Amino acid sequence: MKIYTKSGDQGETSLFGGSRVKKSHPRVSTYGTLDEANSTIGMALSFLPPALKTDLLPETIQVRLVRIQNELFQVGAELATQPGAKNSCALLQEGQIQRLENEIDEMEATLEPLKNFILPSGGSAGAATHLARTIVRRAERDCVDLATREPVRDEVIRYLNRLSDYLFVMARFINHEMKLPETKWFPPKAEN
Repeated sequence: MKIYTKSGDQGETSLFGGSRVKKSHPRVSTYGTLDEANSTIGMALSFLPPALKTDLLPETIQVRLVRIQNELFQVGAELATQPGAKNSCALLQEGQIQRLENEIDEMEATLEPLKNFILPSGGSAGAATHLARTIVRRAERDCVDLATREPVRDEVIRYLNRLSDYLFVMARFINHEMKLPETKWFPPKAEN
């Protein structure tokens, strides 16, 4: 199979189900933003030492991030399907949202409670995970906008909302496990 098809040379792409839409369509923009987030998680993974195992989690950080990458493909497949068409990929389930919440709680239990905002920082893996968080937040905004025009399941929007929280905590957790400090933000005092 060739990587180039030339079918998009006129600025259109196909959705699952067969319809053609402009590449600037909100649906295409949304799943494209998810692809950015997924690639950024891949970058974060490349910065982690092999099998960063911690006694604080039942599996490695890498296992969790690869699972998130797979789930982003799952959400992307749903968003790349024209409304009303069948998709052979399973739809995101409530249990996946609940797992994110459980794992957020699990990681947060090991971290110093936040008393200040923190700057996206730390090591390369933590900073890349912060970047992925901001891209997921943009995908969430895109998805909310898409939902004003076309049907989008509530589970998708809730998953993206929870995932950005998850990646924030994961970035903190990675920095903690790699013994890298967080940079706190202290707002400048207003002059009178």
